[in-house]
Amino acid sequence: MRRRAFLAAAAGTAATAGCLETLGLRTQSAWRDPPLVSDRPRAVYYPAVTEGMSMYGTRSVGPYTVALMYSYPHRFWTLSGSQTRKTVVESADSVHLMAAIWDDRSGIVIPVDAGLSAEIVQDGELVAQEVIYPMLSQKMGFHYGANFGLDGNGTYEARVSIGGTGMRRTGRFEGTFSNPVMTTFEFAFDTAELYDLALRQLPDRQGERGAVEPMDMGMDVSVGRAPPKRALPGTRLGTKRSGDATFVVTVIRSTNGATRLAVFPRTPYNRIVLPFMSLSVTVSRGAQRVFDGPLERTLDPSVGYHYSTAMESILPGDELKITVNTPPQIARHDGYETAFIDMQPVEMMVPNPSTT
Repeated sequence: MRRRAFLAAAAGTAATAGCLETLGLRTQSAWRDPPLVSDRPRAVYYPAVTEGMSMYGTRSVGPYTVALMYSYPHRFWTLSGSQTRKTVVESADSVHLMAAIWDDRSGIVIPVDAGLSAEIVQDGELVAQEVIYPMLSQKMGFHYGANFGLDGNGTYEARVSIGGTGMRRTGRFEGTFSNPVMTTFEFAFDTAELYDLALRQLPDRQGERGAVEPMDMGMDVSVGRAPPKRALPGTRLGTKRSGDATFVVTVIRSTNGATRLAVFPRTPYNRIVLPFMSLSVTVSRGAQRVFDGPLERTLDPSVGYHYSTAMESILPGDELKITVNTPPQIARHDGYETAFIDMQPVEMMVPNPSTT
């Protein structure tokens, strides 16, 4: 269903039901405020509506491949610590711009500590400038996005600035992604094309636990899927849930005897990475605590973004407690905004090799 058709259908329904407000829509700007599930679980859920998107283009800059996409202006929720704040669509907002950045060779998304920002320029004049939030969307996966106000239809230039990262990097990623870079996209904004993006209602599933599949735009854009459990290195110690996130825990032993504990949090259903968390772990062996420390944010060309730490040893029977000191500091679209916030410690016992 296209936006115009959806509004016509909504208006017809409202005529029989009473008013647009009964559908969760505001009469004066219905296309800016689609329905929101009223009784939302504290978990990932099917939203009332999913909205389409389209592409402005891709660029290669430094070590990154960058895609710039667009959709309708979206409401979204930002997170500060464990407190959420709803960002509503303002009357001046014209478009929701989204950037995805990844390593082209591996397809791994790169969540950069210093973040992204964008300037929109027309005829040499600055039209808009925004920090682009790291975000989770059921259709787009992990990306960066923000709403922008433009000066009507026309041709614009988007200047996307990517900050560097100081996180631990391994393999061929060592020394990469440290320096800031910038790339530009020229695009033609047309409200008619924007309003023709697809909009899908989910009347039979909205509010249920679950998630729609990420987009298939017919082109190679990384949505930030974490590797499946069977593809992770080392010995898998277990899989647990906290705050509706899935935590896969492995121990990696190198040929020189070094031991590293690795934790791979991801969304349920679609395995989207969950970056920008603060995690720590304690390891107990009987009555003795043999390790207590933070898990480092780590970026690896084979398994992507995860959290890890070196330790002297980890043995069958050891008890692990992984504490979420700070939940993922990423903005969320409908369907993710109530999940990954109240995250209790993840506890497990290291199994015997014969049981793994």
